[in-house]
Amino acid sequence: MTEVLVIANQTLAGRNLLDEVRRRAAQGDVTFRIVVPMTKPSAGLVIYDDAVRHASQVRVDLALSVLAAEGIVAHGEVGDTDPLSAALDAIGTHGRPDEIIVSTKPAESSGWLRRDLIDRIRVATRLPVQHIVTDVDQEGLPFKITLVVANRTSSGEELVERLAAKAANDKEHLFIGVVPQQSGDGSAPQEARERLAAMLDRLQGAGLLASGMIGDPDPYTATVNALELFRVDDVVISTLPDERSGWMRSNLIERVQKATTVPVEHVVVSDETAATPAPAGS
Repeated sequence: MTEVLVIANQTLAGRNLLDEVRRRAAQGDVTFRIVVPMTKPSAGLVIYDDAVRHASQVRVDLALSVLAAEGIVAHGEVGDTDPLSAALDAIGTHGRPDEIIVSTKPAESSGWLRRDLIDRIRVATRLPVQHIVTDVDQEGLPFKITLVVANRTSSGEELVERLAAKAANDKEHLFIGVVPQQSGDGSAPQEARERLAAMLDRLQGAGLLASGMIGDPDPYTATVNALELFRVDDVVISTLPDERSGWMRSNLIERVQKATTVPVEHVVVSDETAATPAPAGS
């Protein structure tokens, strides 16, 4: 059985890389190990270390879901922020693969290529390294991706129904959930994880390909960070009705609309179908 180590981040869902993986899988007797190095947003945006890891795990989860749906055997993990260290760590943990595929943006926009990553991996591992280039900025992705921002309403019936309706219109539609953690005591991250897990259970139970992460306590910051980390086609923000929603009182929808060029949709979830209540938030 041939094992191929794949190192990729923003181009992980790019058409060129997916086509190469499919081509290799069609030859039979091959498994893939996908490693996504962690990437922080640019200076000026605050994001928790836990959320940075979650963002990379989202890429891993969605990639594995897509490949599994096509019958391709793959495993995945989050790696070090340095892609060379991420590759060497994976080899040290799982053993030497037969070859490595590294996927990057074109040279003019790739920080990895500016650091001579391909040659450094070849020298450090003494393994065959194939370089796949994908211009996701020009070509886009072969999937439609919706960013879903919710907290108390993350498992609301109205939200799940709306997302299912969106997916019904597209052959390939992926959803990335963001649940801002509440400010306050040490239980806030755990509450956010529980709400995220419940949200993903509902979406996956509805047959949707979804993964997610917890975000900054401020929903605007959490959304903007996610918009920088992921290339998305639209945003859905879910809240309680106006009079019950702190997010609506802070004009979250309008502020996010001004911060992005992609469509921003607002879904209102009733108290009756919202997730289990927690301290203040939406």
